[in-house]
Amino acid sequence: MMITLYGIKNCDTVKKARKWLEQNDVEYTFHDFRDNGMDSVPLTDWLNEFGWEQVLNRRSTSWRALDDAQKESMDNKAAEQLALEIPTLIKRPVMTRSGQTLFGFKADSYADFVQ
Repeated sequence: MMITLYGIKNCDTVKKARKWLEQNDVEYTFHDFRDNGMDSVPLTDWLNEFGWEQVLNRRSTSWRALDDAQKESMDNKAAEQLALEIPTLIKRPVMTRSGQTLFGFKADSYADFVQ
């Protein structure tokens, strides 16, 4: 069972998730959107499965920086293009395992997900 955690290393929520995984002896690989790039990130799959509303963090500073026209015309295609340019738009962290995906961090959800 290979777990990959996607995010940005200086994000507080990502730090909490990594700490939880380490404290619970869960092996994982960390993929930093900035340091490791977006080429191997399954962004299209996430958007197809969950829709842009769940993949993008609409409470983020990056989202608030978009103009109203971008927000109002948002769809999966636009979300993908923007997230590739501005990875901080993606809700973090994202944890994947065996084709399953979990957005954000909640200890209870992580406990269920890694079992």
